[in-house]
Amino acid sequence: MAIETMQNRRKRRNRYNLKQRAGGRLRLSVERSNKHIKVQLIDDKAGATIVSASSLEKDLKVKNGGNAEAAAIVGKAIAERAKKAKVDVENIVFDRGPFVYHGRIKTLAEAAREGGLKF
Repeated sequence: MAIETMQNRRKRRNRYNLKQRAGGRLRLSVERSNKHIKVQLIDDKAGATIVSASSLEKDLKVKNGGNAEAAAIVGKAIAERAKKAKVDVENIVFDRGPFVYHGRIKTLAEAAREGGLKF
């Protein structure tokens, strides 16, 4: 039996509590690596991703995907795409996963808020 890492425990605990409090709201989920940052707007009831953005995309023109500048670009992109998809931008909950709300995660969240998302 594999020992569960602290990061996996934190992610599982965070998502469980988030889904309990969400009340059917959409979830803005963030995934971060050393080189890139990705974000998705997920409808947990339908089990589907509505919109997504990533520093890997060519049209976002991100030089280095592993810095705060890239996180801000991706945050603004997800806000624009959510508005185009006619999503209720006031009915979203932020899912940071196992990551601390600091640095690139915080920058992405602030850029998404500036773009019009409210969470």
